[in-house]
Amino acid sequence: MASEKLIKALNDQMNFEYESANYYLAMAAYVADEDFDGIENFFVVQADEERFHATKFYNYIKDIDGRATIQSMREPKNEFTSIKDAFETALAHERKVTERINNLMKLAHEESDYATISFLNWFIDEQIEEEASMKTIISKLEKIDNNTQGLFMLDKELGARTFTAPSTEE
Repeated sequence: MASEKLIKALNDQMNFEYESANYYLAMAAYVADEDFDGIENFFVVQADEERFHATKFYNYIKDIDGRATIQSMREPKNEFTSIKDAFETALAHERKVTERINNLMKLAHEESDYATISFLNWFIDEQIEEEASMKTIISKLEKIDNNTQGLFMLDKELGARTFTAPSTEE
């Protein structure tokens, strides 16, 4: 069984993943109010992914005979100056998630908890994808600048995003 310190850190991350889902729902609500249904969809799907990540932590904590504890959440940022601002906020948030996952991995290594190291490897890989996705969208927004047609094309592209939870664990 993992140490109490590691169980607490895993619980903290589980709760941060749930909080992340709320952050993305706040971003979805902002862009919905701006009538960008596709970008809204992107953020709603991102929220679904974050809940999936939280559930992975919940199940892992349970599987290693720990006890998952649910905490209260902070209110997310609800106002943005632009769609680009929302994505820049999302990238900054993903970088914070990456830092937290890396700190968890460091703790698992310090404790020689190989099961947790194996579990966290999936999240290490996932964070590379998460940050890259946000950076790509920000880059597109910078190229679009104030071109309305480009923004509507990006909206359509992001509207096609879906999330299906992996059927088998990697």
